[in-house]
Amino acid sequence: MKYLIAGLGNIGPEYELTRHNIGFLTLDRLADREGLAFSTERYAGKAEMKYKGRQLHLIKPTTYMNLSGKAINYWLQELSIPKENLLVIVDDLALPFGKLRLRAKGSSAGHNGLRNIEAVCGGPNYARLRFGIGDDFHKGQQVDYVLSNFSREEMDQLPEHMDKAIEMILGFSTIGIQRTMSQYND
Repeated sequence: MKYLIAGLGNIGPEYELTRHNIGFLTLDRLADREGLAFSTERYAGKAEMKYKGRQLHLIKPTTYMNLSGKAINYWLQELSIPKENLLVIVDDLALPFGKLRLRAKGSSAGHNGLRNIEAVCGGPNYARLRFGIGDDFHKGQQVDYVLSNFSREEMDQLPEHMDKAIEMILGFSTIGIQRTMSQYND
């Protein structure tokens, strides 16, 4: 069984530790834990790992957030992975910082990366792991907020939340989305 795990973010050092890059950061943590290195491939940084008989293909799209669908669609086709074996890790303003919510499908909720995936990959029927980044910004400051770095306090808490996200990624690929949701969603 093959799975495509896509962490969303933007490439470049200026975006590295921003809230919008939590998908990249989570996959980086998983790769570090497993001793993996991302290689530059078509439309994405890519790494592979085996877990309990599953083949997990981890990608960090290099197309920038708003064109994430191009990379995801390419790798779904290239690896012949069905859309039900796709999991997208994405930041979410509507959730408090560190709150994780796994969903089998859903709307883009105004997120440009998810909107592009829906447009390119044929709708909202794919799993997503929403990683709460909070909404501590004034009206009209949303873009500045998501593209700003995490606070020192948030950085201290991130490893714990990313480790839970990794457990959810591994659960998705082994025990399935329904059991993982009931086990981890609050």
